[in-house]
Amino acid sequence: MKQILLSLLLALSLQGESFDNYLKRFDYNERTEMKIKSLEAVELYKMGEVEFVDIRFKEEQAVWSFPFMKKIPLNELPNRLDELDKNKTIVTVCPHYDRAEMARIYLTLKGYKSRYLTDGLIGLAGYLRGDEAKEFIEETKKK
Repeated sequence: MKQILLSLLLALSLQGESFDNYLKRFDYNERTEMKIKSLEAVELYKMGEVEFVDIRFKEEQAVWSFPFMKKIPLNELPNRLDELDKNKTIVTVCPHYDRAEMARIYLTLKGYKSRYLTDGLIGLAGYLRGDEAKEFIEETKKK
């Protein structure tokens, strides 16, 4: 994990905003704005304001996934930025949040508005069940 983070930081320093500058401007507002919980993310998705990006490996996505999410593994993200909508907030997701936070930092430094799902895919799956799942499907089909 340490090597991945070091590689990410090196890549970020070579293009876009530097990690140093990001850290210098990091404050309580950024700390709050970088996170999002399932309830808020789902509501913003229904309004067309966010795009979910599942950044897990392809094998993980093949086992279980959400059909409404864009599937871009973390290691493919640098080559697939053109698939993301810069007019929406990109919500990065993984089972918990470690890789999602790495993706969020990368996207933020690339100029995207990005947040990571704090309760992860596991929390989202727990939230979108039963009546919530039914309502979600009905509301998103209308669009």
